[in-house]
Amino acid sequence: MNLASPPAPSQSLKLDRWSVVFFAAVHGVAFLAPWFFNWPALGITIFLHWLFGSIGVCLGYHRLLSHRSFKVPRWLEYAIAVIGALSLQGGPIFWVAGHRLHHAYTEDEDKDPYSARRGFWWSHMLWIFYPKPEFFEYERYKRYAPDLARDPFYRWLNRYFLALQLPLGGLLYGLGGWSFVIYGVFVRIVLLWHSTWLINSATHLWGGYRTFSTEDTTRNLWWAALLTYGEGWHNNHHAYPNVAKCGWRAWELDVTWWAIQTLQMLGLATAVNLPPATLSKGNP
Repeated sequence: MNLASPPAPSQSLKLDRWSVVFFAAVHGVAFLAPWFFNWPALGITIFLHWLFGSIGVCLGYHRLLSHRSFKVPRWLEYAIAVIGALSLQGGPIFWVAGHRLHHAYTEDEDKDPYSARRGFWWSHMLWIFYPKPEFFEYERYKRYAPDLARDPFYRWLNRYFLALQLPLGGLLYGLGGWSFVIYGVFVRIVLLWHSTWLINSATHLWGGYRTFSTEDTTRNLWWAALLTYGEGWHNNHHAYPNVAKCGWRAWELDVTWWAIQTLQMLGLATAVNLPPATLSKGNP
């Protein structure tokens, strides 16, 4: 698809060339991976994909901060938010505000930041390249995450999240040289970007099954759930967005829910929202 021609926007949008350059550069460095391959570097990629993806984004940004589906002590909440910021998917206020808008106006072509009704590539990544001011300007989007915007720590993290890649890169270089940097930063970023974006795109458009008759097109996709540690059970999530688990049936693998259960067993996660009692046993 021609990046200069977004799918039928209802208002004139301008291509952000700096975003295109940045994302192209990150992808370009990631493509150097075959020349820097070693097994420990691959292991770092897998570990950080899980840590920043499952714990940082899925558990932290999504289920904890966006939906408040459970509670943890403030020190732990901050630590998890930092892990989420290391995913390089935006600061916490930006991410949470956009996601809350997505649920409030699911698939609305103007009010949902990544509406699937505008096509796969729009919901997957083009919405970033054609930024709408209400979704990308801090003074406008912060109103959708007022609980975070009132907190000085979250304002700081929202502003400086990108800089966190520098100490991470330095640590990885010290541990394993450039191979660890290429795999632990760039390959991990690209893989995590696209696996996360599949929840915005594929789970609204492709195959799968619908357990609940929601007013949107969300689906439960097993392969998307495997790539995103449980987020692919998207129809379940849109039916009950404030429930802490996305996979409800025995075969609906939800790795992020296992982490929440572990925190609960340790006494660190409380007020965990569970599926309604009438639906928690057997098939919904």
